[in-house]
Amino acid sequence: MKKLILAFFFCISLHTFAQTGAKVGDVFQKIKDVSKIDRDDRTVYDLLDEFYNKNLQAENDEMTAETVQRIEKLASNPDTKNLHILMLFLMYQQHISRTAMAGKTPDTEFQIEAMKLLESEILDVYGKVPAIIYIYKAEALEGGGKKGEAKTTVDQGLKEYPDSVPLKVYSYLNTKDEVLRNDLVKNHSNHWMVQQFGIK
Repeated sequence: MKKLILAFFFCISLHTFAQTGAKVGDVFQKIKDVSKIDRDDRTVYDLLDEFYNKNLQAENDEMTAETVQRIEKLASNPDTKNLHILMLFLMYQQHISRTAMAGKTPDTEFQIEAMKLLESEILDVYGKVPAIIYIYKAEALEGGGKKGEAKTTVDQGLKEYPDSVPLKVYSYLNTKDEVLRNDLVKNHSNHWMVQQFGIK
């Protein structure tokens, strides 16, 4: 348990160290080595779904203080099952938030590596990848100039989550498909991404 707590604080306090593509895998492995992996415990998976539903799928950001407190409680509890998945997700979130606040461009190598690790690990532990991972992975690949891989990721995500508004938006931006545009305008015109990208 002490090793896990140390790994947790190492991860948080040295976030910049981990936030390069070359280092994120090493830090993730150290956290994973001391995490309690439980394929039957869906707490972290459900939290990622909630984060997606309240931040990306909802028309407006609906993240509540209660959700934030639950994330903090799980992340700070060394007994949380599958904590390594949550910690890598939070490292990714922190990187995006900090670079945005500083007006800097995110490190796409870090983003891509973190999302590939998350996708692989979540698939191994839970057998299914949540929608938020497809979205973040597509954004990372797009930012890294890997447009073909980004499009493939969006297409895969839409097969799993055909009602995902963010994935529909990215698919429309890739294809200019009129059926998708009509759906977005008719059914999701108030969604923050539809408005952000000026889809009319």
